Amino acid sequence: MAEKASDRTMTDAADRYATSSDGLRLHYRDVGRGEAGALPVVCLPGLTRTAVDFEVLAAHLSGGGAGGPRRRVLSLDYRGRGGSDHDPDASHYSVPVEAGDVLAVLADAGIDAAVFVGTSRGGLITMVLSTVRPEVIRGAVLNDIGPVLEPAGLDRIRGYVGRLPAPKDWDDAVRTVKGYAGSQFPGLDEDDWLYFARSTYAERDGVFRGRYDPALVESLRALDPAKPMPTLWPQFEGLSGVPVLVVRGETTDLLSTETVAEMARRHPDCALLTVPGQGHAPLLHDPATLARIAAFATRCDAAPAVGPR
Repeated sequence: MAEKASDRTMTDAADRYATSSDGLRLHYRDVGRGEAGALPVVCLPGLTRTAVDFEVLAAHLSGGGAGGPRRRVLSLDYRGRGGSDHDPDASHYSVPVEAGDVLAVLADAGIDAAVFVGTSRGGLITMVLSTVRPEVIRGAVLNDIGPVLEPAGLDRIRGYVGRLPAPKDWDDAVRTVKGYAGSQFPGLDEDDWLYFARSTYAERDGVFRGRYDPALVESLRALDPAKPMPTLWPQFEGLSGVPVLVVRGETTDLLSTETVAEMARRHPDCALLTVPGQGHAPLLHDPATLARIAAFATRCDAAPAVGPR
């Protein structure tokens, strides 16, 4: 059974807003004050996901879970997702632009260095940031993402983003998310699926909507399925000076075991955690994963800082 956010007190939690370089309002969730010497944690969600995905992890880390120090945790909504403004130009829904948005949030929050937790697209953004602002990253958790993206996973994601009908109620929402994600998450129970549905859809006055701008699908249409995606090995190697933890879902179709092995070969301090019964991307709710991330963050507290290049 996954740990629930309500199992811990979300102390000093606030919804805050930064402004992007082009004037959009960017929402982020700011949880906890953090103890002296404990690095803050910055959580970056997947392509269509939001800060809601990190409620459980934020509660765990801000509350001193697994015997670690209490930490400040920021969870972001990229432009066009969650509580952030939609962009009138869909071409701006891109990793480089969103990396700039992350820097705007860090400046607004007064954070100059942190441990990053990047799920899927959030991991890509983390790798890109390591090449332009390496000093802000003191450690990186890459959640089911690496420098090589498997075509099967990309095809599956293309198949549902922006194409799902609006659910009629929460039971229908659960059926919908099971329909496109069931093969990836054979280990979830019904409570987990309801949590998944509630983090995927927002309901207001009986009307259900996804938590992202439908125009986000344009960024996927630009990809040619007949051509392999460019690899990001140079960006991954930008993390070579900090500890890395790769979290891989046992049943993922986006991150291969071969890619993970190559990541470990190239990086001097790269550990692996496989989450059983979950695919792309692990929910970061289960006690073992929460404890491992908390321990990793504690280890990063003592790691040397990386200077600007």
